[in-house]
Amino acid sequence: MRKHSYFLCSTFALTTLSMIMPIAVTANEASDVKVLDKIMVIGDPANIEDMPGSAQVVTKEEIRQQNYDDINRVLRKVPGVYVREEDGFGLFPNISIRGVDTSRSGKVTVMEDGILMAPATYSAPSAYYTPTVGRMSGVEVLKGSSQIQYGPHITGGVINYLSTPIPLEETAYLKASIGSFNEVRTHLFAGNTFETNAGGKFGVLIEGYRRKNDGFKSIDETADFRDGDDTGFTKTDAMIKLSWEPNTSMYQRLEFKYGSNKLNADETYLGLSEADFKADPSRRYSASRFDNIDTEQDNTYLRYTISPTESVDVITTLYTTDFKRNWYKLKDLRNVNGNKLGLSAALAGAQNGEGLACLQGNFACTLRVRANSRSYEARGLESVAYFRFGSEYVQHEVKAGIRYHEDQIRRFQWDDKYTQESNGTISGMSPGTPGGAGDRLQETEALALFVQDTIEFGSWTVTPGIRYEILDHSYEEPKGTDKGDDKMRLTAGGVGAAYEFNDSWTGFGGVHRGFSPPGPRSAIKGGLEEETSTAYEAGARYTNAQKSLAAEAVLFYTDFEDLIVADNIGGTGSGDTENFGEASAYGLEFAAQYDAGIANNWEISNPSFISLTYTKAEQENDAKSEDAESIFSFGEKGNELPYIPELQISIGTGIESTKWGTFITGTYVSDTYTSASNVNNQLNGDGKPDSRFGKTDDYFVADINAFYKVSDTVKLFAGVQNLFDNEYVVSRQPHGPRPGMERFFYGGIELSL
Repeated sequence: MRKHSYFLCSTFALTTLSMIMPIAVTANEASDVKVLDKIMVIGDPANIEDMPGSAQVVTKEEIRQQNYDDINRVLRKVPGVYVREEDGFGLFPNISIRGVDTSRSGKVTVMEDGILMAPATYSAPSAYYTPTVGRMSGVEVLKGSSQIQYGPHITGGVINYLSTPIPLEETAYLKASIGSFNEVRTHLFAGNTFETNAGGKFGVLIEGYRRKNDGFKSIDETADFRDGDDTGFTKTDAMIKLSWEPNTSMYQRLEFKYGSNKLNADETYLGLSEADFKADPSRRYSASRFDNIDTEQDNTYLRYTISPTESVDVITTLYTTDFKRNWYKLKDLRNVNGNKLGLSAALAGAQNGEGLACLQGNFACTLRVRANSRSYEARGLESVAYFRFGSEYVQHEVKAGIRYHEDQIRRFQWDDKYTQESNGTISGMSPGTPGGAGDRLQETEALALFVQDTIEFGSWTVTPGIRYEILDHSYEEPKGTDKGDDKMRLTAGGVGAAYEFNDSWTGFGGVHRGFSPPGPRSAIKGGLEEETSTAYEAGARYTNAQKSLAAEAVLFYTDFEDLIVADNIGGTGSGDTENFGEASAYGLEFAAQYDAGIANNWEISNPSFISLTYTKAEQENDAKSEDAESIFSFGEKGNELPYIPELQISIGTGIESTKWGTFITGTYVSDTYTSASNVNNQLNGDGKPDSRFGKTDDYFVADINAFYKVSDTVKLFAGVQNLFDNEYVVSRQPHGPRPGMERFFYGGIELSL
């Protein structure tokens, strides 16, 4: 990154601390204000009842209930969130909130403990890394006007992963399980908070997480390849947190966190032909035998919290994230009877099926395998202040924040070529030149400011807010002369309101203008404008006196302008991101939880839930793109947006006593078009074969789980995911039909000390 960026960041840090520390020294009033939950998007789930916007929390109990380690499965319970599966395990989620493009979750602000977690949120927002949900203590989702505080992608919503907090007392936890596909999973942590007379409170947490399996797919074997059953992954997380609360007259807290994640997965972009998918959706062609992704991520923050008075809190966070990955995967086919073929075309039967035969190992050709080697860096400093004041009739809490952030992506790619004989064996390999298939640097420096005021008077809560960002983009291809820079200024704002009719009923609504900026290359070379949205929502919440029933219903409408869409995930087409034009998404979200055991004073509890989302996501103009290979080309006004289902429903129920329990959940997702052209067959805009075009299947998936408590500290559990072993197409991206995970059995033990 540019050297002056570090100077600016350091200056900002020193200036902020110099403003705060004198207050800490001179403040006379003791403060018992606890502000730890302010690092969360929502904080205590009870806060949702008073929020002037739609929000949901998935708790650690809900995550652990079905032994989930797949964010796609976790988010199915949240209305208004759509997920496009890819690998079956949730390693590479494609998440949309209220109609934004699903591709690599690039239109959703993803955070962990309030820190941006995409490898380069501004320069390359596509998330090839996502936090491991299996180790989390919760997941928060914000939509509508309540997301103004966060950015930069706020046309849809915000997702915040909550890592394990430092425990207030001595705690040890171990969860170990085994399962199908030779699955072995372990999650453990230990921590404590120690109080001393002179030094104050010291806290420590050490956590580890590891998951390994062989995958549920099988690669066609050949005479020189015998490892067809190894299509799985190994994922390892480690984290340490340290905290100190000095014994001073006002509340202060210093917290340090370091986390790392490593992933090695034999995963591919290559799908199957339509006929082969119907015959065996878990099959992989021998041409994908070399495909593997290797990633490493490190993240660190130092967070200082102070409450100099009962009415003022200031939280300052210095953070850094480094990520690198190399996805070595099949790019295309060469020398197929003298021709070059794209993978999606080959899967759809182009060139009389010769390309498909090559993928299957039945035709002589050359396999071009690309090493998509990339490194990412992100640094930032954020300070948020909370001021509370008011009178007997009106109360205010003003949040004001400033964040300086810089990130970059460096591509350094190359192509290797493998010579395949007609029996599928590899007879030769020609290595590529590092950097020869892409040597590019993209950087962004961003200064973001926001102000939001929560105003309470009588039964009303009104929350206006505004956000402003200045972006400095730069782009360079070191091996060429193509480079440039530009500056963008982005403004978002909105207001939400809630009215408490009584102790049970609350109505709320709001309007919100959001933005989502393009990356540096798209802004500079492609001339893209930021995507903007104007979103409206109106809803109601109900909670009965017994707390046995809680429900929320929301009507929403979002109008998008300059919708930013990726040409394709997978390398087909021009590879250019583009402004699609105008689109709209509107619909109904409904969620309810009911416990018949509480309602009827049973000795056992009977928790049940339903989550429903109905959405119409439509194009408001004809597509601007005429790139025949882009899934967003040749769309017409009134067509549906790709991969946004019209209906999804999740339901679940369970029975639980003090010693045992069992739960079952099910999710239905309607079919979707996989291109803006809304075609049912595998033909692109030029009428040529392309397996990315067509539809996904509608599907229903059920998961069941049971547990037995041997003692207060020992619990045994077992379950089945995809109980009925349903087979269905979840996506046609990156290349061709892809299945959801097969039926998965598991069992294990959980120790809490």
